[in-house]
Amino acid sequence: MEEKMNIAVFAGSFDPLTIGHYDIVTRATSFFDEVIVLVNSNVSKHSLFSVDARVRMAQAAFSSMDCIRVESFDGLTVSFLDRVGARFLIRGIRHAQDLEYERALSWNNQKLNSKIETIFLLSAPEHMAVSSSVVRELLSYNQNVDTYVPENMREILFSEWRKLNVRS
Repeated sequence: MEEKMNIAVFAGSFDPLTIGHYDIVTRATSFFDEVIVLVNSNVSKHSLFSVDARVRMAQAAFSSMDCIRVESFDGLTVSFLDRVGARFLIRGIRHAQDLEYERALSWNNQKLNSKIETIFLLSAPEHMAVSSSVVRELLSYNQNVDTYVPENMREILFSEWRKLNVRS
């Protein structure tokens, strides 16, 4: 009998991916056969980096891990989970506000697809203050962000940042 593969999706805008996101994904690999990092557009956010750039950064960050793949999708996350046969949605929780937001999102996802289970992973204490918006702000003031983003993606991040800041 063929063993069923457990696939989980960790979805977000990842504008850019942070060390906190990276930690959640790598920890999730101990529970699932495959983790898909889903870079999506968030209609309520204006992204700094293009979807393509965010995908390339995430691919670089996880390049040494065969059980992690990176994809992009323009649509509802539950539709993507259906498409790839995943039943689990991973969400990271940094603080109480995240929990309230993520709980509401989980309930809505359940209404759309009752087969989906949301798995909440708490951020490591050292990553609780790390967010994509903090990284973007630090970049805008030319501050060092090395401790906020995975090492394997820094070159792409800085290259994309320079492209955005070229003055014509």
